[in-house]
This record gives sequence, structure tokens and C-alpha cells, in this order.
Amino acid sequence: MTTQLVAPGFPLPSRRDWLATTAAGFGLVAFRALAGAAAGGASVRAPHFTPRATRVLFLCMDGGPSHVDSFDHKPELVRRAGAPIGRGRVPGGRLLPPAWEFRQRGDSGLWISELFPQIAAHADTLCLVNSMKTDVPNHPPAFLQMHTGMSNAVRPSLGAWVTYGLGSENDNLPGFVTISPPPANGGPANYGSAFLPARHQGTRIGGGRARVADARVSNLAHPFLGRSEQRRQLEFVQALNRRSLDGAADAAAVDGLIASHELAFRMQDALPEALDLARETEETQRLYGIGDDATEDFGRQCLMARRLLEAGVRFVEVCHGGWDQHRNLREDHAEHARAVDAPIAGLLTDLASRGLLADTLVIWGGEFGRTPYAQVEDGRDHNHLGFTTWFAGGGVKGGHAHGATDEFGLEAVVDPVPIHDWHATILHLLGLDHTRLTFTHAGREMRLTDTKGTVVTGILG
Repeated sequence: MTTQLVAPGFPLPSRRDWLATTAAGFGLVAFRALAGAAAGGASVRAPHFTPRATRVLFLCMDGGPSHVDSFDHKPELVRRAGAPIGRGRVPGGRLLPPAWEFRQRGDSGLWISELFPQIAAHADTLCLVNSMKTDVPNHPPAFLQMHTGMSNAVRPSLGAWVTYGLGSENDNLPGFVTISPPPANGGPANYGSAFLPARHQGTRIGGGRARVADARVSNLAHPFLGRSEQRRQLEFVQALNRRSLDGAADAAAVDGLIASHELAFRMQDALPEALDLARETEETQRLYGIGDDATEDFGRQCLMARRLLEAGVRFVEVCHGGWDQHRNLREDHAEHARAVDAPIAGLLTDLASRGLLADTLVIWGGEFGRTPYAQVEDGRDHNHLGFTTWFAGGGVKGGHAHGATDEFGLEAVVDPVPIHDWHATILHLLGLDHTRLTFTHAGREMRLTDTKGTVVTGILG
């Protein structure tokens, strides 16, 4: 006797129909990229205390931009250019002066170089953290630690922890989106959910070498079924899924699958609308650098990010790679800065004009900085001992520089900020106590900051 597992009112499909519609049909709608970003059960959750920010935009500069050429003013590098760095730190290392002139900016007088002239115009909005440090000077572990808190283990990403703690403000969109993430340096682990519920994983848009203008979310549109047919197909599949919930040892995983299917269906309407930049005025598009070949790609990323945040996405990351200048720093850093400077400045202007900057925490930075000494004639090596990231909006002090590196910019010596402190502070600005944001896994209470982390109160507005 054969038991027919069908939902009431639905005919039993033939084997041919089942393979055609499930494998090539709804299997496409519930694509893996979105399976981890399900909204089911992820509606808004109360923070631990009153937040300063309600959403996050992380501008990730993959490769390690040079702090001593941008946001960390070191006159000694100019005065002692070419001299040995000394103190036994780097045998043979000779000091390389910044390739761009520093000037004090805004009413606050923050020192910012000519590498980022348009971002510099927002100096009174920026909160520079000039005393960052991380554990390792190699890209993959440092990039992974910046995103997950750990350099040698698979852990949930910062974005996953944020959506786990606060939920999502739009049930038709994922709570966490990453735009153009690098395929290397940990790849999907940088936006994964690890042991957290799968719905908190980041949804990827673009990536690799593709321009974001050509980026698509895979399989967002069904190739041959209309909406009503998809809905009937989904209800049938969900009925089967719900049957397997009863007494199942992996009920949580099945529940996550059900939620991911539902989100994938709803996103077919919501996500294209959120990403439709044609809805923006020409003036707004120009503000982001769209229309200029040098800034077009990153400008689109930033404008997509603003639209997603405005639509209720909790955490958005946008990425720009290529900052790893062991040689040819003057030319290549200038090219990368040209690509992001105007879009980021336009983004800050646009967020402020829409009243979004006050409760949006904007973060800029890479996995480490670069050495104050030359690796070759025009290049710098990795520097994890001291570097700069910055914040804007979201309750931080504008026009403020926190901490300091030594006279050359090699090591953080005043109020050092390790990665766990950086993460604890980001969570604090969102109203989350990093010691209370935990998840039981493998018999212990896990958290983003592991057993460390102190909130950097000096940057709080």
C-alpha cells in the first residue's frame, strides 16, 4: 500500500512532473542564496537598552587601505623620510612619507589627506578610530576576524549577529544583505550565520569581478511559472515540509526551510523594487557618481544600500577590493580612492538629507592598514598593529579622533581598539549588550566577542 503525501485539493504529480516542477521550478525560487536569509521568526526584536542606531551600513575596503596616507597624520614620516625606522622593529625598513598632503578639515580640524577630498568635506560628521589593531597581518584570517570576531574558526558574521539580536523591519526582504563581497579571504563565511539560525545569513548581491550594474540575485524570477502557479506549487511543497516537522529531530532546520521558501516567494516582488535605481532622480544618481565611469560601479552599490536600508533591511555591507598595494601605491591607491570617494560623500549627504544618518551607523574600514616604511620604492606592507577605521552617524561623536598610533603610525599606543572592542561598540550603538547577545552551541554560550570585548565609550556621542 502506497501513502500519497499530498496536500488537500492538489493532484498527485507524476514522477516526470515532480522532477520538472520541483527540481527546476520551486527549487529555483527557494534558491540557496536566500535560504539562509529567511524572514520567518525574524521580525523586530527589542534591544537590550535604548539604541543610538537602528541599522548598519558597512563600507568594507578589502585589501588594507593605508591609514598613514589617508586618515592618520604623521608629520614624522615627512620629516624623516628615507630614514631607518629603527628600534629593531624592521631591519632595513626605511620610512616612506605619505603620498598625499594632509590638511585639517571642517570646524573640528580633523587631519585628512587629499586622497579622499570629498569625504574630507564631511570631517565634522566622521569619528576616526586611529588606534585599531587586529591579531594577524594576513588577509584571509584578518578579513574573517573583522567580520566574525575569529580568525581561525567558522563563526556567525557581524551582520548575522545583528539580525539575530534585532530581527528585521521588512518581512519581504532579508535582514542582512552583502553587495559585491570578495570570493576570497573567507568567502561566504564572512556573511554566514554558522551556528545561528540560517535565516540570519547574509543575502549576496553580485560579487567576484562582475560590475554591480550587471549583478543579479540568482533565480529571483521563475523561468516559466506565473505567480498563481508558483503559489500553488509552494503550498504543496510547504504541506510536505510541515508533515515532516512532527517529531523530527531536525525540526528547527525544517522550520527554517519553510521560512526560507516563503521569503524567496515574497522577495520576487519586493527585492526588484528595492534595487530599482531608475526610481531615483538624475540628481540623486549624479550625487552618487553614477554616470562617471570611475565611480559608476561603487556609486550603484552605495545607492542600492541606501534603498535597502530605507526599505527596512537591518544590515547592509558594500565592498570595494584591491587596496593591497605592496608596490605602485601612489597610482593604485589613487585609483581606488577615486572610485569610492564621491559615492561615499554622496551617500553621507543623501542619508543626512533624508533624516536617516542620525540612526544609521556608517562604518568604513579594511582588515588592517599599511606600514609606515617602504616595502619596495612605492609600496607598503600589511600592518595589523595600528590602523584606522571610521564611523559616521548612529550616535557617534562627529569631528572626533579616538586613540593614536606612534609617531610613525606603526603601532596603536593610545587607547588601542582591538577587534573585539570594535564589535562590542558596534553592538552597543545598536542597543545590544555584547555579553548578553549569546547563542547556546556545543554546550556553551557563544557570542560575537567570545570572552573579550569592551565598549569604546570615548566615541559615543
